[in-house]
Amino acid sequence: MSTIFGIPPQALFGQLLLGLINGSFYALLSLGLAVIFGMLNVINFAHGALYMLGAFVAWLLLTTAGIGYWWALLLAPLVVGAFGVALEKTLLSRLYKLDHLYGLLLTFGLALIVEGAFRHFYGVSGQPYPIPDLLRGGQNLGFMFLPNYRGWVVVASLVVCLATWYAIERTKLGAYLRAATENPVLVQAFGINVPLMITATYGFGVALAGLAGVLAAPIYQVSPLMGSNLIIVVFAVVVIGGMGSILGAVLTGYGLGLLEGLTKVFYPEASNIVVFVIMAVVLLIKPAGLFGRER
Repeated sequence: MSTIFGIPPQALFGQLLLGLINGSFYALLSLGLAVIFGMLNVINFAHGALYMLGAFVAWLLLTTAGIGYWWALLLAPLVVGAFGVALEKTLLSRLYKLDHLYGLLLTFGLALIVEGAFRHFYGVSGQPYPIPDLLRGGQNLGFMFLPNYRGWVVVASLVVCLATWYAIERTKLGAYLRAATENPVLVQAFGINVPLMITATYGFGVALAGLAGVLAAPIYQVSPLMGSNLIIVVFAVVVIGGMGSILGAVLTGYGLGLLEGLTKVFYPEASNIVVFVIMAVVLLIKPAGLFGRER
């Protein structure tokens, strides 16, 4: 039987696929964090809880209203985005002129409240969410078996990430957003409603977390702990890519997911810490991150 570096091809490519799946969620979640920090200068520690909220909204839509996966892909991000808009308007908007630490502490407290509420009502055991019929089964690629749903997650995540990067970096709306970050008074003088733009940006950033939660629901069980298990790694991804860097968040998310998968093949004991080792090395060499700019 042929091997690659002594590893059976099925095992190697299987772990790379798992790494790519994880990388898709790292990229999507870190993208939302990067959008929020880059445009609002808020370190949104509630992002993991909002990711979990997106998964629970999809599950509740299915179990209480019979609304399936495809509608949940649209409705859950809207619900999470609306919740984020309410948070921004009532709480976060009061902190923009203060140190980053205040926003971090507030969003950390919000994450604990949201997670605690769901743990109280639903416990810590996971709730299953079915794969939609259209995406059941898989493809035999010869060297590995590719489940259709996991392939869909990778493609959907990549499309959303690239579309968001294009909208922020290559469109007039994105130019207004970046200008509002640098000089809000000047942008407002041109008749642009900067507070509304800031609120919409936060709503969009957390809606991305909600979308990631819906995509994750059929793969990982829907659980109040699913966000807290992921958010520390996602923050490490954002720091490595560069705080506020959209492209850095996407590329680093996918790259670290693949690297994590390779580590599970060749040195499984290190798979849980490899991301943090890389973060430490990057911070020593380039404190602003691989794609970040010195402030």
